[in-house]
Parts: sequence; structure tokens; C-alpha cells
Amino acid sequence: MDENSNSKKKQDNRRLMAFFKKETVLCIAAVLAAASMFFVPPDRAYLEYPDFRVLALLFSLMLVVAGLQSIGLFRYLGFRLLGGMRSTRQLSLLLVALCFFTSMLITNDVALITFVPFAVMVLQLAGQERIMIPVVVLQTVAANLGSMLTPIGNPQNLYLYSAFELSMGSFLWCMFPLALLSMLLLGAAVFVQGSAPLSVGAMEEMKAPRRGKLSAYIGLFLVCLTCVLRLLPWQAMLAVLIVAVLCIDRKLFRSVDYFLLLTFLCFFLFIGNMQRIPAVSSLLQEWIRGRELPMGAALSQVISNVPAAILLSGFTENVRPLLYGVNIGGLGTLIASLASVISYRCYGNHEGAKKGAYLKAFTLYNVAFLVILYGAAVLALRY
Repeated sequence: MDENSNSKKKQDNRRLMAFFKKETVLCIAAVLAAASMFFVPPDRAYLEYPDFRVLALLFSLMLVVAGLQSIGLFRYLGFRLLGGMRSTRQLSLLLVALCFFTSMLITNDVALITFVPFAVMVLQLAGQERIMIPVVVLQTVAANLGSMLTPIGNPQNLYLYSAFELSMGSFLWCMFPLALLSMLLLGAAVFVQGSAPLSVGAMEEMKAPRRGKLSAYIGLFLVCLTCVLRLLPWQAMLAVLIVAVLCIDRKLFRSVDYFLLLTFLCFFLFIGNMQRIPAVSSLLQEWIRGRELPMGAALSQVISNVPAAILLSGFTENVRPLLYGVNIGGLGTLIASLASVISYRCYGNHEGAKKGAYLKAFTLYNVAFLVILYGAAVLALRY
């Protein structure tokens, strides 16, 4: 009995450690939220903490994008675009551009989940494993930077867009200069790697997505956009999405990242409680205001940019430097943006992966982009 009991305890401990490694940010957020409850006991005001509109939008967008992914739309588009590729430079530009532009609409993590394995497959067929690491790294940078242009490109943008009640026009105008510079830098990074003739091996023909489901998911995506633009209440959008997905493909509910939603809830609880402690609230406001850009970029390196955005937003009204900080802050360390971890796992899962070389290249590119874009953000905030 003792041996069985010890064995079970060891298994439980391994499961807990595995869960903590996979959901580190959620665990930290839960501990912070629980600790804050000792200082501010639960009451009715707790119900005012969460931004239910953001949570509903995140949930709905995850459902729609999972639906579009399930019918193979993104891989099909990538496959169709491969037809005219004649050089490694053209192929690299295409693979990086796919992540940069699609991330604006389907989020950075989904773009990487879709196109990093696609890139690995194509480069293997073309016998171009030598450029696989720089291409995947630049895909990761592209997804993190392309996604910063739109409110729906990543979770932190969606949250800040809603929390500060920004208009679509003001958001795009704010982020466009950095997004444009990012696109030019990515193009230059691909260009300097040189070029060689390309011959992609035979690939299995991909069928076009079924029109019925494609039309349905595009329609649901437009419903989400009307809510983003504040033309439709989030309650109506959520009801439409849930009913529609139940009718079309209820398995999509399994694709939602519920841990991300729970992470948001925990941070909402922690921030709400901190704001109700006058001494703590005033101290944090004094500390953060005027330092949103460096604080956003630095904190993202440690806890990633989504929780950094939620934490800092509760103690400042300066949204532009905060937007710059947490979006640029997605560069740098591997955990600065959780989407970067997805790329690392996708690359690491293929046979012959050189994880050490990947991490070196990842760090080199990310630090270079971070330094340049941080300098550009400082200049932009002066004008």
C-alpha cells in the first residue's frame, strides 16, 4: 500500500509540475488573485472587475478561427500561393508574409500554429533545411509584429482596445507606423539571407474548403467584427456564435483556450483588488505613469505581454505608450509572447531539429528587432 501510495503521489506531482510548466502564467495569476483576496474580502464589487466584453470577444474569435482552421482554409491558401515560387528568397518572403498579414485577422498564435508546420513541410520537400531556422524565427517575429496592427491581432490589443474604448481608426493610426517599419525590417532580414534556385517536391493536392462551412464561418467572423466595432452588443454576438457553432460543429468548443480566459479572470481579480487598496493603487500609479513604454517592454520579458498589458492598464491612462510597450515587448525572450513558444514547439517536433541553434537565432533576431522598434517607438511618442 505504501509503495502504491508513493507511486501515486509521484505521478500527481509530475502532473502538477507539467501543468505548471505549461500554464505558468495562469498559476502565477491565480496565486496573485488568491493572495489579494486576503486584503479585499469577496463582495459584490468583484462582479464589476472582469471585462466581459473582452472575454466574450476572445471566446468567439477563438471559436471562429478554430472553425476556419478545421476546414483547412489557411493551409489551402498557403498551398495555392506556392505555385509561382522560383527561388528560396521568394519562398521565404511568402512564408514570412503569410504569418505577418494573417496574424492581423486570425491572431499571432493561430498564424504560427498554421504556417510554421506548413513551412517545415515545404522546406523539407524543397531540400532547404539549411534556411529552416531563420525562416521559422522570422515567421515568429512576423506574427508577433503583424498582429499589433489590429485590435483582433492578439489578446493584449483586444483587451486594451476595449478597456480604453478606442475607435478602430485611432487604433490603426496609432499602430500603423510601427507595423510599416516592421514589414520593411522583415523584408530586409529575408533579403540579406541571399537566394538560390528552388524546386519544391511533389505535394499532395489540397481540396478547397467546403463552401457551406466557409461561408458560415466567414459570416460569424463578420459578426465578431461588428462587435469589435461596437455595432453589436457582446451579449448578442455571443448568443449568435454559441447557437451557430452548436449547429455547425460543436467539437470546436474543445479548441477554445479556456486557460487563457481563466488567466484573464485571475488578473482582473488581482488588479481590481489592488485598485481598492489606496496606498498600493497610488504607489503603482505614480510608479507606472510616464514609464508605460519601458515598463510594458520589460515586464513582457518576464511574464509575457498579455498579462503585462492587463496588469499595467489598471494604473495608467496613457494607452499609446502602453500599446507600444506590450506589443514591442513580445520580442526578446522566448516567453515574452506565448505565441513564440508555439513556434519553438512546432520546430522542435520535427526530425532533425537543432533546438540550440534555433534559440541562438531566435535571440539574435528578436533582440535586434526589439532594439530598433523600441527606438522607433521612443521617437514616435515625441511627435
